[in-house]
Order: sequence, then C-alpha cells, then structure tokens
Amino acid sequence: MEVINTVGRRKAAVARVYVKSGEGKITINKRDFTNYFPLEIFQFVVKQPLLVTEKEGTFDININLTGGGIKGQAEAARLGISRALCQIDAELRPILKKNGFLTRDARVVERKKPGQPGARKRFQFSKR
Repeated sequence: MEVINTVGRRKAAVARVYVKSGEGKITINKRDFTNYFPLEIFQFVVKQPLLVTEKEGTFDININLTGGGIKGQAEAARLGISRALCQIDAELRPILKKNGFLTRDARVVERKKPGQPGARKRFQFSKR
C-alpha cells in the first residue's frame, strides 16, 4: 500500500496526515503522540476514527501539525485520519459520517472590529 496523504483543519490548526500500512504507530511532529498530547482525552480524540472502524494497529500514521491550540490540533488530526481511512476503504465512510468525523467544523473566532473592545462587545453607552 502506498502512502495516503490528507489534510484536516479545525479553527486555526492544520494537520497534514500521512497513512501507510504498519503496526499502529502514531507520530506527531516527529514525536510519539502520547508525548505530544499528554492528556488522555486528546489521545482518545486522535484515535477515535481508528477505534470506531476497528482499524487500530493496522496503519502507521505520521502527522504534521501547525497552528491553533491543543484541542483544535487534536480535532484537525481526527478529521485528517478520517479522510485517509475513507480513501483507503470506501466502506468505512458511512461509519465515520454517522459519528461526525468527516464534517469540517467551520466555527472560527470572530475578528475584533475597530473602535470596539472585542468582536461583539461595545463600549458602555452614556446618554449624558
């Protein structure tokens, strides 16, 4: 099997995912993913597509993560892995879609507007 290349995004995070057949090693930015994400909840988020499709331990995954925070990066990696699994086996698509792993979460931080303290907040109005 050749290397499958996909991209996952979430907020400001971008994950470039490379999947090939192997023994289940996940590497993020040349580090083991348990070191990169020390909290178990983020490790679980990254492994969710593999757990749901029962493919854990069958692919070596190499991920390059840039931008965003820890949660956005974990969810970007999840989307990238899900897209790669769909390219490998089209029969996995309904399972991943049902769990919501193929949907790009488009919510991003709204920009701050000029003359205001924040994106939505206004300075206090004074009538007199």
